[in-house]
Amino acid sequence: MRERLASGVKIVMVRPNPQAFGPHIPQSRTIVVKVIASSLRKGNIVDLDGKLYVVLNAENFHPGKGTPTTQVDMRRISDGVKTQQRYKTTDQVERAHVEDHEFSYLYKDGDGFHFMNQENYEQVQVPEDVVGNYEKYLQEGMVVSLALHEGVAVSITIPQKVTLEITETEPAMKGQTASGSFKPAMLSNGVRTMVPTHIVAGTSVVVNTEDGSYVERAKD
Repeated sequence: MRERLASGVKIVMVRPNPQAFGPHIPQSRTIVVKVIASSLRKGNIVDLDGKLYVVLNAENFHPGKGTPTTQVDMRRISDGVKTQQRYKTTDQVERAHVEDHEFSYLYKDGDGFHFMNQENYEQVQVPEDVVGNYEKYLQEGMVVSLALHEGVAVSITIPQKVTLEITETEPAMKGQTASGSFKPAMLSNGVRTMVPTHIVAGTSVVVNTEDGSYVERAKD
């Protein structure tokens, strides 16, 4: 069922796939609102010509001369077909908000990533292009938020911060003890980052999952 409100917001009632998530998953409701193209981000869902697409990548271009544009790589949810669209940054597109559910991460195999619903313990398989770069930060038991459309996970949100161990780093050089000085280091998940000079190998630190940047030394 679809209805359009006076404000221009339309609500789409989405019927989930009971075989994928069990009989206890509530019906999801998709709310579609108009936003400017430059605001689109990875994991967003857009309504294009009546079909839903998940954003795989969105990049804004601001040439010295000419019109600023936004290039969006998308995957159609219904059949997995990928497409690329280019908009003016101020063009309006219909962004869909689908219902989120909490899942805990289990494991990865050749079929993808496996998560368990926190409410009914049913499992769901998530493809690699949905998880993307977040794979490096997934930890067994980590609780994430999955956006579902008809019982299929279309985007993932993981905790903003995780604790990882420093496996390699250089010793602080003489004169590099001043506050604000940083040095390169390797995290236990294989991501390189910059840490304060007093941090040594074996230290657990908190990092930002968006870019792997150092936040603080982990508290014991």
